[in-house]
Amino acid sequence: MAKKLKIWYDKEGDFLEVLLSDAPGYMIETENDNVLQRVDESGNIIGYSFIGISKMKNDIPIYTELEFA
Repeated sequence: MAKKLKIWYDKEGDFLEVLLSDAPGYMIETENDNVLQRVDESGNIIGYSFIGISKMKNDIPIYTELEFA
């Protein structure tokens, strides 16, 4: 069975979220100030959030290492 990937963009908050799971979790910082990692209670990666997307026009592509389970 294929895993589902959910992508959500909040234009008002200028916030892009990519979810690998609907499990509850919390955000932790990454090496990139514009990227947050979402993890569950066990530390498994369940998504990523990208902050200030529209302000990155000159910085695209965004380079960061992302881990997927």
